[in-house]
Amino acid sequence: CIIHKATQENMLHTGRSKLQNQRAVLNQQILKAVRLRAGAENLLRATNNNKVREQVLLELSFVNSDLQILKEELEGLNISVEVYQNTEETFSIPLVPLGLKETKEVDFTVPLKEAELYSWCFSIHPVTQQNALCFNLLYFKACRTPSRDEAGTEMLISYFLQLGYVENRFFPPTRHMGILFTWYDSFTGVPVCQQNLLLEKASILFNIGALYTQIGTRCNRQTKTGLENAVDAFQRAAGVLSYLKETFTHTPSYDMSPAMLNVLVKMMLAQAQECVFEQISLPGIRNEFFTLVKMTQEVAKVGEVYMLVNTAMNQEPVKENIPYSWSKLAQIKSDHYKALAHYFIKALSQLYDYMPEGLMVLTILKDKVQRKQLGKAHLRKAIVYHEEALRVCGLCKKLRNIDVLQEVLTAAHKRSLLKYAQQDKEDDFLSLIQLYLLFLCYLYIFVPPVCLDSGFMLMGLKEGDYIVSVGGVDCKWLGLNEVLEKIKSMGEQPIEIEVISCQDTTASMSATYSVGMQKTYSLICLAMEEDKIDQTKKAPPKLPFLSWGTKNRQKAASTLCLPSAVDGSSQIKKKLSPFTLLNTESSLY
Repeated sequence: CIIHKATQENMLHTGRSKLQNQRAVLNQQILKAVRLRAGAENLLRATNNNKVREQVLLELSFVNSDLQILKEELEGLNISVEVYQNTEETFSIPLVPLGLKETKEVDFTVPLKEAELYSWCFSIHPVTQQNALCFNLLYFKACRTPSRDEAGTEMLISYFLQLGYVENRFFPPTRHMGILFTWYDSFTGVPVCQQNLLLEKASILFNIGALYTQIGTRCNRQTKTGLENAVDAFQRAAGVLSYLKETFTHTPSYDMSPAMLNVLVKMMLAQAQECVFEQISLPGIRNEFFTLVKMTQEVAKVGEVYMLVNTAMNQEPVKENIPYSWSKLAQIKSDHYKALAHYFIKALSQLYDYMPEGLMVLTILKDKVQRKQLGKAHLRKAIVYHEEALRVCGLCKKLRNIDVLQEVLTAAHKRSLLKYAQQDKEDDFLSLIQLYLLFLCYLYIFVPPVCLDSGFMLMGLKEGDYIVSVGGVDCKWLGLNEVLEKIKSMGEQPIEIEVISCQDTTASMSATYSVGMQKTYSLICLAMEEDKIDQTKKAPPKLPFLSWGTKNRQKAASTLCLPSAVDGSSQIKKKLSPFTLLNTESSLY
């Protein structure tokens, strides 16, 4: 009676159960459309009458159109995230839950009575046997709409364990009981029927994972306890789905295929990572260096995992049946959290993969002008990601109707725009250049004329040199035409040109040279000749900032590792953690 009462309450009084009822109705309509399409295709293959074939083709086009509309309605139910979210939340990006798989009611009493297995196994009175069968039927009905709490998951787990006992006692492998289990695909609505009890067990496992996702979305993400419960629920969901993928490898239902389960596991872990970031940022973000570094690490990780989820959703064969709105939501979250990462780290240069050889990081951070320029470049990159997230959100009809998502994206975009507008309005080229190509765009390569014995070559210039100064005037940020005009304006006067030569990575070879041996006389003479040529060129004592990553590139273990210069050994670069040799400055934020 208690189970029956709970089932009625779940079926009538919750919005989630109403969605499940709508899903059941859609599944029946999809089943009808699939049967009509199968019959029309069979008739099309069987007949040779042209008139009949035309009528069948017309009917088949209508059926396919209706089936497409029904699948779009089913996708709308899968993206109905507002029903599953906590009602107390007002400003959080919605999380995606999984809907429960629907099934048909199965009557166990008739097959078991006919086989008389119940009486034979337990030797009980027929009245007691009838009561036990009725209890099992109510238990089965209650598992169709479990409560969205720990009691619901415990009931599904108990039913899953009971199925193992039932399989061992009443479903021998050499005999079919005549019980047909039917479960509907949660993404396509296509029914799958089997007499094997393994389909029932796999579907119950899927519903356990789906119920954990609904519990995670229901948690209050405005409190620390709620976020901890959400992380735990999504991790449990990922574990259940991973166990389902490893245990039931040949399920006929598409939503339980290994490829689809792999994507679902990644999505659940990504949502757990998102809740971890919200848990860290819940007390507030202090305007300190170490706090911003930690926030950047966490939010960059969230953007990375959502990018992997979006990539997995766009791969075959998952791409055909995954909800389109899910894929776009993963892309939106990836762009949104990448933008937040640039916003938090806008004034710190340790996001670059390669460090400059002529200028160390601490010099950049202590220079207010360069720090401000880098900050504006990161802000501009953040604005680009915010605009892309808003654009993708506007392209998807389902996501446009989610008001909370629109509000969060718009607020983050306005915050970056406001921060960017607060900067000075000086002519700043750094803010107009793509961030990661910041110091490699405007270097022009010296290309010699056809005559290779010209004066430029005699003075030490060679093909491939980078021109950085003409006549003592810095031309690193000048256009090509401007550089040519400066050279032509000199006329026949001597021209002083500063260049950067890329070092050849190939070792010098000689007939008298052997690796590991001392230099021979011929190599010593060759080195003396090279020294004479180098003396004719005016080389700066230290490589300029524009030689970022031209040679000896050392990729850091993380984009947030901050190599630093040690006193007394300026030429030696070390990979240090973000928390060494750095001073906190509130102006970095």
